[in-house]
Amino acid sequence: MIRHLRQGTAVAAFAVLAAACTTTKEVPNTTVSVLPNAGVYKVGNPYEADGIWYYPREQPDYDETGIASWYGAQFHGKRTSNGEIFDSNALTAAHRTLPMPVNVRVTNLDNGRSLVVRVNDRGPFARGRIIDVSKHAAELLGFYTTGTAKVRVTYLGRADMPDGTPAPDNTPAAIASAVAAAPTEKVDTDALNIVPGTPVAPPVQVASLAPAAVPSAPTPSTDIEPTGQVAQVAQVPVPAVTHIYVQAGAFGSLANADRLKTRLADAGGLFISPIDRNGQRLYRVRIGPFDDVNAADAALAKLVGLGNNDAQIVVDK
Repeated sequence: MIRHLRQGTAVAAFAVLAAACTTTKEVPNTTVSVLPNAGVYKVGNPYEADGIWYYPREQPDYDETGIASWYGAQFHGKRTSNGEIFDSNALTAAHRTLPMPVNVRVTNLDNGRSLVVRVNDRGPFARGRIIDVSKHAAELLGFYTTGTAKVRVTYLGRADMPDGTPAPDNTPAAIASAVAAAPTEKVDTDALNIVPGTPVAPPVQVASLAPAAVPSAPTPSTDIEPTGQVAQVAQVPVPAVTHIYVQAGAFGSLANADRLKTRLADAGGLFISPIDRNGQRLYRVRIGPFDDVNAADAALAKLVGLGNNDAQIVVDK
């Protein structure tokens, strides 16, 4: 499946055109039969979409900020990438590289609403989005109407399987490749946080916000999910103001950052933002800040048009 961002007629028209001219391929693998909604625990093989390779992997330290979107009725009842059946009324999500199924906490940085969702699908493949949540999750997080939100996504751990049993500690090769890791049709794709010149994407850690807050007073809703899970929306502290940036790249060398900034000068507004992370100084080449997703999307498109396929949207203070 692929997740589309619902941003109006113009974007929808572009998505249709893009889907018609994109291709995907996956590393060949041996498959096994999967019963409807049985679901498997899988990391998945590397896969390619429109010339960009994605590398699913275990990411227990995953903590990323960016823009979330949602998907719903058009995929309701269809198989997810790990063999489960998508339910737009359940609390699930799609991610490009996390194992499946795992639990992540999604926090809306605009209103402080925080919710645990189950990642069991691949996506989103629209540029500038880091996670697609189900329609119901978007409703609970407060961005169903707007279609997008500034969010923080934090890995919590492996999720139970659909039958309630724990996910296996080790994933047999045949199970890991039981369901294709990449959908067969794509809209526009987005590079991971790849440092130019490296063959494999490093773990994505693009934000410099403080460690994720632990919800202190969850407020359960009255909704009971199809799996029996009670939907619990927590109100957590978030920064008073966050902004959207488009990041062209991040480097350990100031000289490399300067070279990229010069190469992309036609985009206008690029600057170098240093940050210390894990004892290492990084130099981030950015445009912004933006307070509007559409403006950030336009800046992202400009960088991609200049050949910077590694550019991505991030959220920061």
